[in-house]
Amino acid sequence: MTARDGWVFMFLAGIVSAVTVVTPFTQSDLHGIARVSGKPAADVLVWLDAPGTEAAAKEAPAILDQRNLSFSPQVLIVRAGTTIEFPNNDRVFHNVFSFRDGKRFDLGLYPIGSVKHVQFDRPGVSRLFCNIHPRMAAYVVAVDSAFFAVSDEDGHFSLAGVPAGSYTYHAWHAGGSPMTGIVAVEPGSRLDVRWP
Repeated sequence: MTARDGWVFMFLAGIVSAVTVVTPFTQSDLHGIARVSGKPAADVLVWLDAPGTEAAAKEAPAILDQRNLSFSPQVLIVRAGTTIEFPNNDRVFHNVFSFRDGKRFDLGLYPIGSVKHVQFDRPGVSRLFCNIHPRMAAYVVAVDSAFFAVSDEDGHFSLAGVPAGSYTYHAWHAGGSPMTGIVAVEPGSRLDVRWP
């Protein structure tokens, strides 16, 4: 390599570096609040249409526990393809099943201390029940996105590490009509969802 080739290489490397500095990859956390009938609402699911995207952080294991004759949490959102653990940490046998919408399965009876697994392989809402305890009910919503959240007891939610851009958002809560709209994500943007 000649001295001239070396200068050309350094010149081109400088241009690439300058372009990288001028056009950074922007990610933002999208915060918001969910309200139903004017009041902050817990367990509202919010997600963005972003098929094939990678999550900014490693996703935590998905667990739907059975304890004190109830599911915990009662509403769970996961990325389609996720395998959910169903541990029985109760004092009795359980039989978790879903025969209606979304993923259909029946785990059969299983005792205290056991864990069963189900892969939620496609998007959709699944209503879960226990065959032995009719008051036990929960929802699992599988979405084709890495950007999703569940509102807390004060209605607050946050979608972490969303690349800047315009997205279709979806919001859902048990017993309500699904909501869809458009949101522009940039630093400081918010998404508030409201049902009448």
